[in-house]
Amino acid sequence: MSAGDGASQPKASKRPTYSRFTQQELPACKPILTPELVMVTFIFFGITFIPIGLSHLSASDNVVELIDRYDEDCIPVNNLSPEAAHTKRIGFIQDAQTDKTCIRTLTVPKKMKRPIYVYYQLDDFYQNHRRYVKSRNDEQYRNPSADGDTGNCEPEAGEGGNHIVPCGLIAWSLFNDTYTLSRNNIDLPINKKGIAWESDKTHKFGSNVYPKNFQSRDPIGGAKLNESIPLNEQEDLLVWMRIAALPTFRKLYGRIETDLEVNDEIEVVVKNNYNTYDFNGKKKIVISTTTWIGGKNNFLGRVYIAVGGLCLIIGVAYIIVYLVRPRPLGDPSYLSWNRIPASN
Repeated sequence: MSAGDGASQPKASKRPTYSRFTQQELPACKPILTPELVMVTFIFFGITFIPIGLSHLSASDNVVELIDRYDEDCIPVNNLSPEAAHTKRIGFIQDAQTDKTCIRTLTVPKKMKRPIYVYYQLDDFYQNHRRYVKSRNDEQYRNPSADGDTGNCEPEAGEGGNHIVPCGLIAWSLFNDTYTLSRNNIDLPINKKGIAWESDKTHKFGSNVYPKNFQSRDPIGGAKLNESIPLNEQEDLLVWMRIAALPTFRKLYGRIETDLEVNDEIEVVVKNNYNTYDFNGKKKIVISTTTWIGGKNNFLGRVYIAVGGLCLIIGVAYIIVYLVRPRPLGDPSYLSWNRIPASN
């Protein structure tokens, strides 16, 4: 046996392999905020944001929009006191035997090119209320074997062992006002196909899940559903079930697939069924075109212009201060954390 057989072998080193990444030695950009750089940056943002804001405002101005609030005029109150008028509206809307047909006339101010979108707008309706949002069961909506799964759907889950499909307060309160449009006594069809999100139709609601026991008891909250049509094809329901974040919101009702000319008289026959009078809500019909930014919305354009104008003002102020009272730039080497201090 050789003398070295019993000798201990040297242990492997645990020191990590050298790497510029682990030692934080990679090259890095360390810009110095010189007065010139700050001024150029503010001026650049100013001259960039203002044209963007102006283009947004121009696109918004090109949107032609008709808005008509009809909830008050469709129930005459005959100069009653506010309390009596409120009571009359509630009694009117809750009476199933009353004809709630109302005719409204809108005049087209500018030519409206197709497609023209028809929306209903609700004010002071808090779809984002916690208990309202919770009252649904997504598994039941997409899986036919889960029709008895009504967890979280109270108080619209079922009664006497009869499960409601679709269950929950959101579905139960489905908007049920209807609109019929005509121009010059000729019907103006509203296309209600393709108004819901494709992801809702293919993933969130099932093609083999059908309504059952829906709106079968009093009080009735909103629209009824055709029990022979699966949920993913009932697009009014899908649009309503996508919760609005704010108390004032619009939801798509349908599309008009023909152009409207200037001064066309649009007659809207409204079935005023939806009860917003209990909570002093408002109902409006909106007929609108769109542009590359969507519907009419001046907010984003104004924000761009405001921010761009502020940047220009700050940039010009910096230039004036720099020209009137310039300050010498300090030594950048003092910014380094590992700077070797000078010896005395």
